[in-house]
Amino acid sequence: MSSTTPAETVRPPSTRLGPWGWLKVNLFSSWFNSLLTLVTVGGLAWVVPRFVRWAFWNALWYTPAEACRAGGGACWSVITKNLRFILFGFYPHPEQWRPAVAMGLLLALLWYSKERTRWSKRLVWLWLVGLPVMGLLMRGGVFGLPVVETEKWSGLPLTLLLSVFGMVAAYPLGVILALGRRSRMPAVKSLCVAYIELIRGVPLISLLFMSSVMFPLFLPEGVTVNKILRALAAIILFTAAYIAEVVRGGLQAIPRGQYEAAESLGLNYVQTMRRIVLPQALKIVIPPTVGVLVSAFKDTSLVVIIGLYEILNTTKSTLSNPQWMGFSSEAYLFLALLYFLGCFSMSSYSRRLERELTPGSAGRTR
Repeated sequence: MSSTTPAETVRPPSTRLGPWGWLKVNLFSSWFNSLLTLVTVGGLAWVVPRFVRWAFWNALWYTPAEACRAGGGACWSVITKNLRFILFGFYPHPEQWRPAVAMGLLLALLWYSKERTRWSKRLVWLWLVGLPVMGLLMRGGVFGLPVVETEKWSGLPLTLLLSVFGMVAAYPLGVILALGRRSRMPAVKSLCVAYIELIRGVPLISLLFMSSVMFPLFLPEGVTVNKILRALAAIILFTAAYIAEVVRGGLQAIPRGQYEAAESLGLNYVQTMRRIVLPQALKIVIPPTVGVLVSAFKDTSLVVIIGLYEILNTTKSTLSNPQWMGFSSEAYLFLALLYFLGCFSMSSYSRRLERELTPGSAGRTR
């Protein structure tokens, strides 16, 4: 028997670059990248310390406007001194706990609904109970709560109302429009195509104006529709048209073999779409769908042009007070932070949902 000497095990080369190697590969790989890196670092070194001094070190947080004008830092007092009006607008001051509780209930339901393991009939019942409770809290008229007309609903509760309910209602409508555009029935297809192209061809501002100015002209004398409902309908119709095109792209990405497999199993059209096609298509289009929803969330600020005092308009009303004129930078930075938190939350949840729905991604890192 011949003896063999085992070969020495050779380890694969290390792929870890270390900090200096990472800097060389990513930031100083060429003279142009090196120049861009140095310019960026120099710009940050000039901007960041000045911003920190203005926004934090020299800032005034709860002082009168006169003290802010004498100081050299940010005047966050424009927010802290007017926070209740910015958040709740013209809602009666003694009753502002009601929209605060309603917003807390809405955020709690959204937080509870983010886990896919909780998507069941129980969750549906929670929403069916929670929505009327929120409406009763805002409107009043029961359990000794004074009635507050919708004309006084303003600030952050109105922004959440328009954005959350607008997006929730627009999504299923968009899916139906996408299915209708791919329908084999000429009448249904033509109607959906005409609707989608018409709505996508006009700005949201025009729809808001039509809902606020023109729509009441077609109503019988003495019949009125609440302005908030009209604005909400315009946002839903506008957003649904964009979602329809996104979903249609996902439907086109599904191979023909999926439809043929469903036909071989004896599934009808509804069963095919519900069990096979739509779950795959909607998963594919999660990123662009969230992009549409983020845009819809930010577009709720456009209702300011029809006289609805959502959080942007309540902030502008605060800045129109002569006492607080000149502090718009601080106010709009605060608004930008609120909108960023909302958009970033939707984006983060969409990435998480996409990972959960992708096979074999449970153990992946971000």
